[in-house]
Amino acid sequence: MGILVSGHTDIGMKRSTNQDSICIYSQRKFFAVADGMGGHNGGDIASQMSVKLLPEYIEQNIEEENQQELLKKSIKHVNRSIYDHGQKNSELKGMGTTLTAIMVNGNEMNIANVGDSRTYLISKNRLYQISKDHSLVQEKLNIGIYDREQAKADPQKNVLIRTVGFEPDVEVDTFKYKIQKNDMFLLCSDGLHGKVSDEDIIFLVNQFIPNPESTTQDKLDALVKELIQQANNNGGQDNISVIIALAK
Repeated sequence: MGILVSGHTDIGMKRSTNQDSICIYSQRKFFAVADGMGGHNGGDIASQMSVKLLPEYIEQNIEEENQQELLKKSIKHVNRSIYDHGQKNSELKGMGTTLTAIMVNGNEMNIANVGDSRTYLISKNRLYQISKDHSLVQEKLNIGIYDREQAKADPQKNVLIRTVGFEPDVEVDTFKYKIQKNDMFLLCSDGLHGKVSDEDIIFLVNQFIPNPESTTQDKLDALVKELIQQANNNGGQDNISVIIALAK
């Protein structure tokens, strides 16, 4: 399965630094978004470490076992590396990052995530969230305290219950999906999904990619740029990262 991909990260309108990082490793059809957190430069370092170490680990272990397990092990490796780095540097202790990643194997998509950066599937004018947020708000949704609309107003919506690098080990959620031609996968930090509604995302996708069959790199680049611009138009309080991968 061929993949056309575009991605970008933006500082947003309110932050003085960009703690987001993205990875586009086309050689192995591996793509990831990381949203760092931690005092001083901790968030920057955690997210940058993740997008550097992930493709290195994958390349070194590409022949071993199934791809879903490789994806999980690569994130666990990064988690331990970030944790150890924080333990050795007191000003970085407690740093961490969210991580959502996808990797293509033939017509199979493997997805992994920790935290609240998301992977969506866009298919036939519908948007489906594949990854699951590891946040306090999601836990409240899981036990039925309120619905998704009410969750948007929760003052604790940015509180995470699982991140990469905060503890010596981490549980990684993984998913499999059988790719269909013209499927699109959107990876993003909460700087996008916290500011641009599902309805507006689909509207922009349809506006810029009315026919996935004939989509060009320029059109995909323009869509990524416009999604980021829309998040900034809506306040841009956080860093914004977007990757879109289109199955061709």
